[in-house]
Amino acid sequence: MTTPASTAACAANSAATTRPLLTRTWVVCLLAMVSCGLWGSAIPCIKIGYQLLGIESADVPSEFLFAGLRFMLAGVIAIAAASIAERRLVRLKRSSFGMVARLSLAQTIVQYAFFYVGVSHASGVKGTIVNASSTFLTILVATLVFRQERLTGRKLVGCLIGFAGVILVNLTGDLGGAMSLTGEGFILIASLSYAVSSSLIRMYSQHENPVALSGYQFMLGGAVLAAAGLALGGHLSQVTPAGIGMLLYLACVSGIAYSLWSILLKYNPTSRVAIFGFMNPVFGVVLSSVLLGEAGTLPWQQTLIALVLITVGIVIVNRAPARKGA
Repeated sequence: MTTPASTAACAANSAATTRPLLTRTWVVCLLAMVSCGLWGSAIPCIKIGYQLLGIESADVPSEFLFAGLRFMLAGVIAIAAASIAERRLVRLKRSSFGMVARLSLAQTIVQYAFFYVGVSHASGVKGTIVNASSTFLTILVATLVFRQERLTGRKLVGCLIGFAGVILVNLTGDLGGAMSLTGEGFILIASLSYAVSSSLIRMYSQHENPVALSGYQFMLGGAVLAAAGLALGGHLSQVTPAGIGMLLYLACVSGIAYSLWSILLKYNPTSRVAIFGFMNPVFGVVLSSVLLGEAGTLPWQQTLIALVLITVGIVIVNRAPARKGA
């Protein structure tokens, strides 16, 4: 005999079976971790790219040029990948050009212009911690500004635990000294710009292909940054095959990682995806230590504890709220 409990169980199993693949927790986790791993590798690879292309430290115009070339190539890669997947050239409706312009302004132009200047005027440790605030800001902007979801205590607790992990993994560096507007202040502005772009891509991807949006906004933003770099006197003092190879790799990092992130934001609440952003500093610390030959100085114990804290935060935010009467 069929009971109400068995009927409810069958309905739950049916819902799980028909649940879109890109909303399933293990898929969200896998794709988000791939994105974070790629973004984490970008930090040391940018430093290596500067060396290979002869870009001196704090040469902001040349850094703008480097970033612009990277993002233009990232846009081409994203559009090419989307076109191959759909077996046609992916284009946007003319009415979507405004979306691309606004998204490019927030995601690429403002974020990276302020980020590159801020990084050159802030310590790596404080810059990393301030930049990690983008996860908090993304959830706050999505809930309080764009009203895309509700702000709950569970989300705040998850963020606080994850942020504690970010601070822990960076405790070996210099946390002293005064904050500056052009240093940590600019990084905070970049983080806020990223938070706005996350809400925009979630909203706009309901009407357009998220990978196409990512590709075209990268091309536009990259062109603006490259033009600004050239106008300010930026240049690549040496061009080598290794340097070009690193530039291409970084372009793939941006094109692939942000496209995957955009797809996840299309099908999931912003907070559910954004919380994984706390993994970026962990990947950055580990990969910087390995790729820059500093593995012996990596605080392994702190890193492992930080990883546990961030994982707990991710689980808390992604845990489905209990149903009433359950």
